[in-house]
Amino acid sequence: MLEYQIIPVTHYQQNCSLVWCRATAKAALIDPGGEAEKLLALVAQTGLVVEKILLTHGHMDHVGAATALAEQLRVPIIGPHKDDRFWLDNLAQQAQMMGFTPVGNVHPDQWLKDGDKISIGECELSVLHCPGHTPGHVVLVDESSRLAFVGDVLFKGSVGRTDFPLGDHATLVTSITTKLWPLGDDIRFVPGHGPMSTFAAERADNPFVADKKFG
Repeated sequence: MLEYQIIPVTHYQQNCSLVWCRATAKAALIDPGGEAEKLLALVAQTGLVVEKILLTHGHMDHVGAATALAEQLRVPIIGPHKDDRFWLDNLAQQAQMMGFTPVGNVHPDQWLKDGDKISIGECELSVLHCPGHTPGHVVLVDESSRLAFVGDVLFKGSVGRTDFPLGDHATLVTSITTKLWPLGDDIRFVPGHGPMSTFAAERADNPFVADKKFG
């Protein structure tokens, strides 16, 4: 069984997620946007063994602590899809734009693609390539726990911004309706910011992607 804890970090209050396999205590950090020391202290308190850093996309508020954590924990950085390389190679400009302390560019040890599987102990996350917010955005799904980590693709009552370079609203809506909805209404999801929700709730009421919007 996959367990998780949501840890908001930075002035953007981005949802970093610590996820772990209950049976083995093997763990991963998803989207560590900053405050590496805070995250390291929390991991130390839990006694979990973090084996990898997972990134859903290349924006600064989701990757800012990735390199520091990978170096201190001696673990690989995995993801996002290679189409977000240009974001990860341009973190200095992102930091200036978003009010973050500058960090070096992030160099993933492995890019992800649609259909990949990521093991965390005895648990497994499925990778869905869901462009729109960024071209290389991925969503991570634990189908056995009916849980998804969607980054900035989908929020409670909203969807990700598409006014950044290579963002596209129509592509984002297509990603949500053709990649996420077929997973099932019972899927709970952790967004990149804000509270959790379910696919059922968003299909009913989300003004951008509710079923009624498409008639």
